[in-house]
Amino acid sequence: MSKTPKALKLFSPGRIAITIVIGLSVASYLLIKDFDREAFANLQWSWQSSLWLFVAVLMMATRDLAYMYRIRVLTDYQINWRNSFDTIMLWEFASAISPSIVGGSGVAIYIVNKEGVKIGRSTAVVMTSALLDELFYIITVPVVVLIVGYTSIFDIDLPTEALQGALGKYGLQGVFVAGYLFIVLLTSAITFAIFFKPRTFKWILLQVFRLPFLRKWRHDAGATGDDIMITSKELKGKPFVFWFRAFGATFLSWTARFWVVNFLIMAFVSLNVHEHLMVYARQLVMWVIMLISPTPGSSGVAELAFSSFLAAFIPLGFTGALVALWRLVSYYPYLFIGAVILPKWIRRTHISKDE
Repeated sequence: MSKTPKALKLFSPGRIAITIVIGLSVASYLLIKDFDREAFANLQWSWQSSLWLFVAVLMMATRDLAYMYRIRVLTDYQINWRNSFDTIMLWEFASAISPSIVGGSGVAIYIVNKEGVKIGRSTAVVMTSALLDELFYIITVPVVVLIVGYTSIFDIDLPTEALQGALGKYGLQGVFVAGYLFIVLLTSAITFAIFFKPRTFKWILLQVFRLPFLRKWRHDAGATGDDIMITSKELKGKPFVFWFRAFGATFLSWTARFWVVNFLIMAFVSLNVHEHLMVYARQLVMWVIMLISPTPGSSGVAELAFSSFLAAFIPLGFTGALVALWRLVSYYPYLFIGAVILPKWIRRTHISKDE
């Protein structure tokens, strides 16, 4: 291959190194800061602890299998199970080394396309995946808040000035509510555009981006409008069972993702039903904070948020250890697996087709 495609330049060693350094630095700081020699000496590790740790890892596997099934559904089973594994791992790899506010959607379209899916359908697959993810969040938040209570979710001390400064004068609740409403409005607008008025939506976008201070992004706005129209055409006439399977896989994947933390905590201490739901609810708030993180894969921000939001459910002296364990189980494997399969994937999807 004579020239490296632009999309693959994201997977540079430098980006991976920066991601690892930021994450490990913050995790190490929290581990040293919170370390309690006596607490670790008195730790009684039992077979139940090992069981819950295994279940936490199992939740990560469940998350990935659900994503693999969803991408098979969204591509009308054009991608087989083996190749869907490569697709999801590289998609997660791209997300892990991209700023959370940017995400890996552009690279994801490229990855799906190189698996033999036409560019139009690839665009539709990635955009639909994003919509289903946001829909899960929009539905889950009010349900969980109604169960555990709104004010109790935010009964959190933010010990780090970095987090306090990042949240600004509006505080945690203000940032969460603003983030949630933004997700609702954006998802509603895109859903309306895809299923009802794709051409009108593109026209409105182009008119808005005629404004002088937005004009330099007009080309990107036009490309977004084209993506909406393509997605609308691809999704038109899809049966109910298609949406049931796709959203069912989305629900299973995200639920398993959040339950990883619950089971990791249970390896150290038992939780009652209300505490389980509270841990779940606070992760929903964490997700908004991580979503606006400027760092690759929310490195640094994720670790700080975890130590602030969930410290009340973790035995004294073990917060830093659980932060490191959480990222070790749910984040770093994607960096390792992605780096391993990327060269093989390039040979399979690029070089072999060029020869």
